[in-house]
Amino acid sequence: MIHTERAGPVLIVEDDRNTSALIKTYLEKEGFRTIQAYDGQEALKIIKNSEPGFVILDIMLPEIDGWEVCRRLRSFSDVPVLMLTAREEEIDRVLGLTLGADDYVVKPFSPRELLERVKAILRRARPAQAEKSKILSQAGLVLDAEKLKVTLHGKTLSLTSFEYKLLYTLMRSPGRVFSRSELLDKFYQHGEVVVDRVIDVHIGKLRQKIEQDPAEPQYIETVRGFGYRFSEDVTGEGP
Repeated sequence: MIHTERAGPVLIVEDDRNTSALIKTYLEKEGFRTIQAYDGQEALKIIKNSEPGFVILDIMLPEIDGWEVCRRLRSFSDVPVLMLTAREEEIDRVLGLTLGADDYVVKPFSPRELLERVKAILRRARPAQAEKSKILSQAGLVLDAEKLKVTLHGKTLSLTSFEYKLLYTLMRSPGRVFSRSELLDKFYQHGEVVVDRVIDVHIGKLRQKIEQDPAEPQYIETVRGFGYRFSEDVTGEGP
């Protein structure tokens, strides 16, 4: 059985109390622990204080809508998020995934389908969550999170604090596209006024240190119109 006890309970963010109760019942029958929130502001407080292991997030919420909740939580948490939407329009799905949601379910939905979606997301998330406490390695580039050390083909690299955190964020989720604004939210959380192009500058400096040819990057790929991702299939070789 897949559950989230080790990482925290499932947070159900849904203002319709009947729908929330139905989701709660199905999850708890499968052994999940749950917490409920009925508006966006309450949800953000719970996420910061209780560290849930999974979030089921409705889009249409009082106080703060689901889009904004997802955007804010992604600035400090990588907890898996399944969004609930009443509309099956492509723009809603794209926006949710762009903001960092892992999947979505359209209302009205089958509780059984929702449960299976939760389990599937947790199966995909388990390797990434386990990787947090381990050494990250890809094609000769090794990041040791405990020692705060990065090596490339055995040679220790000198990275700034920002470059290290940027590389760590990207390497933890290979293949996932991070928008510039999402990366800014992660690293500038104290009200600093910065433009999103500052991320391009940091990426450029990081590429100078890790890429054999920064003009043809193998590790950190640009996804035009969206942002950056760490390659799932690095083909570059060492010097």
